[in-house]
Amino acid sequence: MPELPEVETVKNGLIEKVKGKKIISCEVKYLKIVEYPQVERFIKNIANQTIEDIKRRGKFIIFELDDYLLISHLRMEGKYFIKNKEEVKDKHDHIIFSLDDNQELRYNDTRKFGRMYLVEKDKISLTPISKLGLEPWDLKLDANYLQKKTNKKKAIKSLLLDQSIIAGIGNIYADEILFMSKINPCKYGKDLTHKELNAIIKNTQIVLQKAISLGGTTIHSYTSVNGITGRFQQELLVHGKKGLPCPNCHTEIEKITVNTRGTYYCPKCQK
Repeated sequence: MPELPEVETVKNGLIEKVKGKKIISCEVKYLKIVEYPQVERFIKNIANQTIEDIKRRGKFIIFELDDYLLISHLRMEGKYFIKNKEEVKDKHDHIIFSLDDNQELRYNDTRKFGRMYLVEKDKISLTPISKLGLEPWDLKLDANYLQKKTNKKKAIKSLLLDQSIIAGIGNIYADEILFMSKINPCKYGKDLTHKELNAIIKNTQIVLQKAISLGGTTIHSYTSVNGITGRFQQELLVHGKKGLPCPNCHTEIEKITVNTRGTYYCPKCQK
């Protein structure tokens, strides 16, 4: 699933390609992607709306239109492509926005798990975005905030994946953050010290910012709007490295399961 760095990369590509363009019409080929009372209303209301700006919140992409917000979650394999109208449509192009420059913004999703919400600008509270926690660079994200949110008898790996605590962290980056913080992924949140909480915050920001600078992590089928794959997978320290030596102490990296999620860690560095 695309995580914050991948979604940020997609957002930046969309700004470059479609900001300022008008959506003339919309074709919905797979109805379940649209979270709207009626797909017909979705198609009607989005027509003739200009894309004023594009933002990101957690793993959501937010298209700011004239009168609405189009909120998109890529889920497992959602992608956006810019194509000329004449180009043959892929069988997985499920939502097609016709633009005012003879191009199309196509939402492609092999597994059809992605979702879109169209809401009036003052009704964002009716969408899943209202339930998200702080962004990694929010000034309110400090040890006190994190302690209140993670003070539970629950593994810190699972807590980092909880989008209501810190928005945008997924499985790959949680492993990297905990390794850099020298914290065992199974350690309960309630047992973390302020020093460890501060380390998590610091390394969350470092890891995610570096991943953004490298276009995200390409695992499975992620690509950006420009068709460019990420390069952060070349920088991964533990994720996907089962059986390889730890880059710090050379102990063999292990893979375990934490709340159904495959988790990579160094048993020596992260006791």
